[in-house]
Amino acid sequence: MAEKICVAVRVRPSISEESPSGTFWKIEDNRISLHKLHGTPISGLSYAFDHVFDESCSNSKVYELLTKDVIHAAVDGFNGTAFAYGQTSSGKTFTMNGSLNDPGIIHRAVNDVFQKIQMISDREFLIRVSYMEIYNEEINDLFAVENQKLPIHESLERGIFVAGLREEIVNNAEQVIKLLESGEVNRHFGETNMNARSSRSHTIFRMVIESKGIDTGSSDYSSSDAIRVSVLNLVDLAGSERIAKTGAGGVRLKEGKYINKSLMVLGNVINKLSNGAKQRAHIPYRDSKLTRILQTALGGNAKTSIICTVAPEEVHIEETKGTLQFASRAKRITNCAQVNEILTDAALLKRQQLEIEDLRRKLQGSRSEVLEQEILKLRNDMLKYELEREKLEMELEEERRSHKEREQHIRDQQLKIKNLSSLVSDGNRSSSQDSMKESPKDECNDFKTPCFKETSNNAFVAKRSNYSELPDFSPLPDSFSNVADEDTWFKMNKGYIADLDSLQTTPARKVQSFPPQDITPLHKFNLLYELHCQDCSNDNYKLELQNLKTQLELVIKEKDELQRKHEEEVQINRRLMGEISELKQELDLSNNSLESSAQRYGNLEREFQKLKDERDSLLQTVSESSKNITFLTDQKENILKDLNCEVQRRKDLEAEIKQFSVAFASRQRSLASIHGEFKSKIEKLRAEKLVRY
Repeated sequence: MAEKICVAVRVRPSISEESPSGTFWKIEDNRISLHKLHGTPISGLSYAFDHVFDESCSNSKVYELLTKDVIHAAVDGFNGTAFAYGQTSSGKTFTMNGSLNDPGIIHRAVNDVFQKIQMISDREFLIRVSYMEIYNEEINDLFAVENQKLPIHESLERGIFVAGLREEIVNNAEQVIKLLESGEVNRHFGETNMNARSSRSHTIFRMVIESKGIDTGSSDYSSSDAIRVSVLNLVDLAGSERIAKTGAGGVRLKEGKYINKSLMVLGNVINKLSNGAKQRAHIPYRDSKLTRILQTALGGNAKTSIICTVAPEEVHIEETKGTLQFASRAKRITNCAQVNEILTDAALLKRQQLEIEDLRRKLQGSRSEVLEQEILKLRNDMLKYELEREKLEMELEEERRSHKEREQHIRDQQLKIKNLSSLVSDGNRSSSQDSMKESPKDECNDFKTPCFKETSNNAFVAKRSNYSELPDFSPLPDSFSNVADEDTWFKMNKGYIADLDSLQTTPARKVQSFPPQDITPLHKFNLLYELHCQDCSNDNYKLELQNLKTQLELVIKEKDELQRKHEEEVQINRRLMGEISELKQELDLSNNSLESSAQRYGNLEREFQKLKDERDSLLQTVSESSKNITFLTDQKENILKDLNCEVQRRKDLEAEIKQFSVAFASRQRSLASIHGEFKSKIEKLRAEKLVRY
């Protein structure tokens, strides 16, 4: 059944003796509104809630009107949540924890839970408690200081829970109060300009209430009966802060930032939930650990009550407006609470019931207090074992998952190294081919045919033309060994035939020597071009030489471009080799990490086996305890039999003594009568004797 969240506002007593100079907050029934100094209300600043408590209200009244129904519903199997919200120094911690003379909601709720349980005779209850704080977005266990930075998990069986959080099984309110006092010692407090003992963290006190119906017709318990499991959250939130007012700095400033961030996320969640189911978009529960833990309480299967505390001083009007707007949005949220019943063996009560069933039957008429304490101790030990087992299982699962991720990462790195190696080898082959292609052009330092194909240095191609006559002065090679015949040139150039008929001889020179090799081909071509142009009169010849010069320039540009590409590829190869060396180092590190993980996995396995052995020894201890209890019970029965015999003998003796007393009294009376008669006879004889004399 859908129902609204119950929201109340509490105004703390003013700590300032100054009278308001402009505005003040006025409470009328269940409405709080801002008024001007002369009593005129300010439009748009009036809010109505389920309850509005003034400065004179006590924690007892707040609990009775706001929270008591939620606590009783939790005992009946409904999830319940109560938390205080407001700015810093507005009275949240006092409302939740109270004082010696006026206990807060948490203490009253604990006492009320156990009082209501004692009134229910047809159900058996098992209660577990835990106490955590959210400090700088890190979850710490207040019952066990060593449990820090705990993670949040979710499962189908347990819902949203904090892994590794210590839980204590309790059977009376005094135990819970002592645990609360020990937890408060570990909580973070600090001093600011607004509060000498300011809460620097959110705290959540959680009670898990499990109950099972008792079959009145038999002392045995049916394992198929449903078990009710409800969760009661009592939350004391840290107050929102303004740095200008609190004067926080350093650590206090960092704490204030985290507090304001989590409260802002809580406000966003409340704002989204208040829009209704149809207009509701994504609800950012996961943006804060506080809203993640309270996800069920804020918008799910729970009965929830919120107490918003405000400060009445005029200097805090803006913060009070923000708190009242938050409360107004929360008032529109609807939850669907229902009784939580389970039929599986997930509940701790059912898991323990089979093991302690025999012990409980033997408690009747025996030393109940001592044996109850022993059973409570065994339950706490078993609960600790269950928590340790779950923690180890989660660690093992995370270790297996990280192990698989490392193996996959190593395989990916090996594949990447293989690909980079093949890429480097391909680059080396391509660079060697490019250098082979460039080498003929680098070696073409002398004027040869325009094809620039690969030949030996300083080689000429000779071809006899039928249309040219032998000139008087012809450029001859220095040695005939440098002349390649036509067939060799044809084979080397794959069918390319160079026509040298268009080349003219140089007149008036008998021998044409070759230019030195250090002159560039373009310069040599220019010189040759000038020499030929001096004697050349053919326009076609000039045009052909110009085309050849253009081709040579293009080839030189291509050579420079290829050389630049070659240098870039060399740099790429060097960079790839560096990456390969880095990947090899990462691979070595991954292998070392894998070995350390394997060692850790082995240690966890050994620790798990050790805990298993401890569990077996604990079960053996329980078995021995049950045997001892059986022996003590038998001994007690024998003693009772002997006692009954002694009682019967005593009764018989008392009857005999009574008979003897009756007989003795009758004898005494007969003796008294005989004595009287004897005395009278003596007196009579004395009288007769006197008469004779």
